[in-house]
Amino acid sequence: MQWDALLSTRRFKLLDGAVCVTRSPATLEGAAGLRSDFHIDHDRLVFSSAFRRLGRKTQVHPLATNDHTHNRLTHSVEVASVGRSLGNRVGAMMLDAGILPSGYTPFDIGAVVQVACLAHDIGNPPFGHTGEDALREWFRDPRHAHLLQGMSAAKISDIQTYEGNAHGLRMVASLEMYAHEGGMRLTAAAIGALVKYPWTSDAPQAQARGKFNIYRTELGYFEQIAAELGLVRKGEREWARHPLSYLMEAADDICYAILDLEDAVEIGILDVHEFEALFSQFGESERTWHTADPQQKCAMLRGIAIGRCVAEVAEKFMLHQDTLLRGSFPGKDLIDVCAPQIKQTLLAAKALASQKVYRHRTKLVTELASYPCLGAVLDVLVPAVHACVTHGPATLSARHQLALNLLPAPLETAHGLYPAYMQVLDYIGAMTDNYAANLAREISGVGIL
Repeated sequence: MQWDALLSTRRFKLLDGAVCVTRSPATLEGAAGLRSDFHIDHDRLVFSSAFRRLGRKTQVHPLATNDHTHNRLTHSVEVASVGRSLGNRVGAMMLDAGILPSGYTPFDIGAVVQVACLAHDIGNPPFGHTGEDALREWFRDPRHAHLLQGMSAAKISDIQTYEGNAHGLRMVASLEMYAHEGGMRLTAAAIGALVKYPWTSDAPQAQARGKFNIYRTELGYFEQIAAELGLVRKGEREWARHPLSYLMEAADDICYAILDLEDAVEIGILDVHEFEALFSQFGESERTWHTADPQQKCAMLRGIAIGRCVAEVAEKFMLHQDTLLRGSFPGKDLIDVCAPQIKQTLLAAKALASQKVYRHRTKLVTELASYPCLGAVLDVLVPAVHACVTHGPATLSARHQLALNLLPAPLETAHGLYPAYMQVLDYIGAMTDNYAANLAREISGVGIL
């Protein structure tokens, strides 16, 4: 892979079912340098309704009542800040090494990573990863197997495996802005940096890792993006990752390892001394001894820790740049090849969160409730969709007709069950935690009076 291609500012749209290049809006701004193509990507994301909805979606604590804890929106903004710092630092090192392509600045690298970070959670359903599990479990339930009959194995794999990463690509490439005509039409570089798992749900890597980024609905689009970027092809429906996606991933890992614990201190699940014990080893911690305020102490330690992590990850990115460009990077991620102090501290932070935060009763109870909540919505919608597609709208019962009216757009029935079910998943996946909980309660009939 070559940096000139990997930083492509080309945008793609759908025209009569074909993927083709569209004009860059940066050329229409009226003044050179007013906004770069990557700044336009940033603006399209932050003004999208999908990004705004992240403010009511779970980061760690579903339906949190504490105003200081993170939601997906604040998490994404903070990840983008760390990602921009990582990208700027790597960009400066590329410039010093003479490998930054002509016409680009170090800040362009930072801007690409920032855009990918802003979008990295945009496809998450209500209730976070538990919401993903609830949607998957419903479609994999043997009682619902008849609703999938007649579909190909690849399409069934998509429907049975709601994946926030794949829905994130679907959101920016199909659903938002120019709906079904290229979506937000972000630059190829930004799309490449966003896609952490560049393979389909039935690819060998998906089976091995349990993650994927490409539904069948976006496969043609991504094939064009991959060709534009020069991504190494590793299989029929599998590519090597864009190198900058590793920086996006690292920014996310750094933030949730540290900030999930800071939230836990804020709401009283974790003692501030446990937080301090983990991160004081990064040095300069004597500055935190002059305050007894737990919030201030955590904030100072957090800033020191993030700074150390950014410097280390950028250094390791440059050290492994050759294997990243060949698509043969040996590590699980960039954190995996960091200095032991950085790696072990972040792993210990994640372990502590798993033991004391993610298993806290208040979190467990709400997550358990998300299964019947999303199940209630699927119970109403999916049989109605199945009846409409397989038997026709004229045969629908009054209940099924009412159910289909919940969908924000008329049901697409011309191409079979797969796109119709994707439409249901688009609707549910876009819901906020509050909206999903309220809808489930309303359609259940509980409290109707």
